[in-house]
Amino acid sequence: MAAGLQGYEYRSEFARKYFAEGEARGEARGEAKSVLTVLDARGITVPTEVRERILGCDDLDQLQRWLRKALEVNRAADLLD
Repeated sequence: MAAGLQGYEYRSEFARKYFAEGEARGEARGEAKSVLTVLDARGITVPTEVRERILGCDDLDQLQRWLRKALEVNRAADLLD
């Protein structure tokens, strides 16, 4: 978040809604990158279609399941099963 906006409270419902959605997308994006980082650290090649599915997911619960599973799978495709 921009330093000048820290602690700022949006007054309109419109602004609060879209700001919250942006934060959620950012959090999901960070979680997706964590899944890919774990797979990379384990030396597991991630095909483009699997990478796109992981990065396109905005369900934090699903991403957290994938993150835990990334510690155990031997192929990236097995993550999505």
